[in-house]
Amino acid sequence: MSCLVAVLPHIDGRTAIIPRQADLPTGLQRETIVSGMEKGLAVSPGVSIGVAYCILEIFVNPDRKRLEKHEVQKELARYEQACERTAVDLAALQSKVEKQIGKNEGAIFAVHQTILRDPAFTNKVRHWIVEEHLTASAALHRLMEQYTEVFSKTGDEYLQERLNDIRDVVVRLSAYLSDVLNDAEESGLSGPLIVVADELLPSQAVALGEADVRGIVTQAGSQTSHAALIARSRGIPAVSGVSGILRKVKTGDTVVVNGSEGIVSINPEPEELAAYRKLEREFFHLKDQLAANRHHPAVTRDGMPLKLLANINNVKDVEAAAAMGAAGVGLYRTEYLYLTHENVPDEDEQYEVYKEILQKSPHKYVTIRTLDIGGDKTVAYLGHNHNEANPFMGWRSIRLSFEHPEFFLSQLRAIMRCAAELPEGSDGEVNMLFPMITNVEEMRKANHLVRKAEKSLDERGVPRGKVKVGMMLEVPAAAVCIHHLLELVDFVSIGSNDLVQYLTAADRDNPKVSGLCQPLSPAVVMTLKNVIEACNQVKKPVTLCGEMAGQPRAFLLLLGMGLRSFSMSPAFIPTIKELAILTTIEHAERVVQKVIDMKTTNQVKRFLRMELEAISPELARLDTE
Repeated sequence: MSCLVAVLPHIDGRTAIIPRQADLPTGLQRETIVSGMEKGLAVSPGVSIGVAYCILEIFVNPDRKRLEKHEVQKELARYEQACERTAVDLAALQSKVEKQIGKNEGAIFAVHQTILRDPAFTNKVRHWIVEEHLTASAALHRLMEQYTEVFSKTGDEYLQERLNDIRDVVVRLSAYLSDVLNDAEESGLSGPLIVVADELLPSQAVALGEADVRGIVTQAGSQTSHAALIARSRGIPAVSGVSGILRKVKTGDTVVVNGSEGIVSINPEPEELAAYRKLEREFFHLKDQLAANRHHPAVTRDGMPLKLLANINNVKDVEAAAAMGAAGVGLYRTEYLYLTHENVPDEDEQYEVYKEILQKSPHKYVTIRTLDIGGDKTVAYLGHNHNEANPFMGWRSIRLSFEHPEFFLSQLRAIMRCAAELPEGSDGEVNMLFPMITNVEEMRKANHLVRKAEKSLDERGVPRGKVKVGMMLEVPAAAVCIHHLLELVDFVSIGSNDLVQYLTAADRDNPKVSGLCQPLSPAVVMTLKNVIEACNQVKKPVTLCGEMAGQPRAFLLLLGMGLRSFSMSPAFIPTIKELAILTTIEHAERVVQKVIDMKTTNQVKRFLRMELEAISPELARLDTE
């Protein structure tokens, strides 16, 4: 079953213009609309209207309905089937992890199998289904609540780890119980769907299958959460951080998602709904017009050529990138292969996927980022058990890869084998990108492993291609010492999502402090300017591949700093290409000169907004607040 990001066909519509007063019916003031809506974070621009489909994740808001008597046996059978499928998964995972990584790492799945077979675990769930007519999901939720209450009364670290193991088993069972596509079809829902969830995890995204999803609303998350990345990759309007939305909306409700202003309307009045339907049609028309530039070169008004690349998660995203006129793949996030794979992908499996990505990539240009697990993306077979106090600054990304060198080398070899597939005489490229490099020592270690992987393939007689090696700049320490690191790499990719978070010391997923995590803050602006100038001085290619790359206001600034390569969600490429055609380098440089003296984020944002509106009011409406 394909991932959500792979199956949303409407990539040239449903992205956004901010509603204008003139678009509203007479007497319906803008303040009236806003006051009747739920407010969150604008994470993917656009307006879309559809039928709500709530993914009631077990730790958030499980289905509390009681089963009818005739439904009990069917529900019990569903639970037993989920247990069987989970047991098969766990046994396969244990075997594969033991072979590829080690017995200690595989042992975690033996523990999970023990939990799954424990009568104290399963008998309670069966009892609540049969005797109290709870759904299996609700029974698992109650069980988890009980364990959490008991374990919370002890400070024993071992017991806390066991609670995490129980939670992992429950989540795996829940994934099989929540076949979203089948449930959506059986519920009789028709037409475009608006997915409403606590947070849309990769496993949940896979379960959505071929559903016609037009918008996403989440309780948790941020502008760089999974849901946000999934939505932007296909141009789907999305709003995150809508507190308590799962208590206020139910499956079947009519929902309007305004991803430009971060507003969600539930069951709007007919007059309001008609106004938004008009906006939705206008957005579709505008995006359709912009998509017509897909075959045009990316060049500024005064003739400066640019490279507009795509961020992708899977093969279907590559097809979207080609359809939107991308010059290639600037960031392939390989962790989604691991997160959505039913078990551990080995070297051959990775090679086959990377080869397909290369074959379908525009101009055969691909930058493959090595495994970036950690933070909000975890896999149990690499020792992740959610126990870190600060996972975003902990054992993650390249640090984790260094801890498992043989596992890491298999990925490096797969990338090099993929590079051998470049046609002879092709001007294509396969680039290897290391995430979260902090210092010179780490980059040297990464380069050493590259040489080791090359030697291994040569000894096996396996063809390999030439790859360029780069670092992802997202740690402030690396930004400060960029000149030293440039001696060790062929190119630099700026990961602005994490760089902004680390520079501002503000967790982007924490609503209490996410307001500090601003990509247009003066500190971020100065850091980016210094890094881009350092790369240009020594003629090392530099690309920005964070979400800033696809934001029209940020594009003006980055262009003026000297950036000529941008990697973004495929759906944003036509917008940025159109903006480039309307902009000169001289104008962008003047923008930077003015911004660099500004002292507050709001000053920067207001000024760039005015500049963007002066260039193109229509494109300004495609920016988020």
